[in-house]
Amino acid sequence: MLFNITIGALIFGYAAWTLIKFVKRSRKGKCAACELNRTCQSGCDDVKMKNS
Repeated sequence: MLFNITIGALIFGYAAWTLIKFVKRSRKGKCAACELNRTCQSGCDDVKMKNS
């Protein structure tokens, strides 16, 4: 029974962590949250010009 509770807590903890991470990234915007935002040339040019 303790094993089941531990596995359940791990699953729900990971789900909560993933959801929080997603919400934080979505608040930043499309290009700010992208891992390639410094080298991306496709859709972030207008965002880089506004921030400069």
